[in-house]
Amino acid sequence: MFLFAMRRIGTGFILFLIVALITFWLLSFSFDSVIAQKLGTAASPETIAALKSEMGLDRSVVVQYLDWLQGVFHGDLGRSLYTQEPVIDAVPPRMVVTLSIVIPALLIATVIAVILGVFAASRGGGADKGAQGLMLFGYLVPNLLVAILLTVVLAVNLHWLPATGYVRFGDDPVGWLKSITIPVIALAIGGAAAIANQVRGAMIDELRKDYVRTLRTRGVSTRAVVYKHALRNAAGPALTVFMITFTNMFGGALIIEQVFALPGFGTYSFNSALQVDYPVLMGLTVFGVALTLGVNLLTDLANGWLNPKARIY
Repeated sequence: MFLFAMRRIGTGFILFLIVALITFWLLSFSFDSVIAQKLGTAASPETIAALKSEMGLDRSVVVQYLDWLQGVFHGDLGRSLYTQEPVIDAVPPRMVVTLSIVIPALLIATVIAVILGVFAASRGGGADKGAQGLMLFGYLVPNLLVAILLTVVLAVNLHWLPATGYVRFGDDPVGWLKSITIPVIALAIGGAAAIANQVRGAMIDELRKDYVRTLRTRGVSTRAVVYKHALRNAAGPALTVFMITFTNMFGGALIIEQVFALPGFGTYSFNSALQVDYPVLMGLTVFGVALTLGVNLLTDLANGWLNPKARIY
């Protein structure tokens, strides 16, 4: 397992270098826009050249990238072009905000998905059709629409929860819970549908296998067959969807954070993209790639633990 983890980390490091290079190269086409935003369109060529030299933008893209990469290895991701805030200090608090809605949403979605998927696969018939209807509803209803409806009902009409804003857990745990409740529910619905559909399909395949029939003929209870044996073997494919859902929720968080005015990773990315704040965007790339690779590694390790046949280490 250790060697497998080391290989995955090495592969992930190479992938990070490639993604960072491509991102930096694409952002290099917008360097002129950065200069224009800082100086305006009426700036003289001499002033533009002086600012480019000051910011190091007069060098080749490769040299700039290597300088940035050297800073990354020393824990320096640069500073925001507009706030001068170090990126290494600016991103983690915003990542915490996003994770505080994504992780609870993913956990809730997983619990609902397992219950719904196992129920549909083990019962069949009308129960299966009803469960598939709920899954279809989760697929079709956009997160934004769910968020708006919940806000109208729970915040505007009933005044149970705040409509916008974010409260830090350290300042007020109850206020924090109230501030993330609607965003978490809005994200969880779509994620639950995706995972539940995979759990249902994998469970149906497992329940049709010979070992399940053998266990039943030996008098093993249906509960034990379903939850102790079939569910564990069906967890591998579901884990893959779990990882994909986690990544998709980060994309969904961008919209949710805008709706509820949450100072998270998505909002910070959106505002930085509008300002073409490339040091911040590169820092966000570092954190985003690292998080994605970490989740992928944990998913592979968990899959191998649950299903020895799937082990590749």
